[in-house]
Amino acid sequence: MFHPDKQILIEIVKTRMPFGKYKDSLLCDLPVSYLEWFQRKGGFPPGKLGMQLATVFEIKSNGLEEIIYKLKKMNLRG
Repeated sequence: MFHPDKQILIEIVKTRMPFGKYKDSLLCDLPVSYLEWFQRKGGFPPGKLGMQLATVFEIKSNGLEEIIYKLKKMNLRG
């Protein structure tokens, strides 16, 4: 069962992609096709960003986008 770290979940709806085609997009808004591309090209970057991208990939590739929608709503309310 997939159990992401709570802090990483909060971060993926607040953090923006720092580079590439989707620079400045929220990590949670990245298309799954882009995340799949990362995997084909050797995997996600090392460190925190890689963990965040892997989390978004797991959520989206397993049909759990509801998690992202709820987090975004909570984040907008503050």
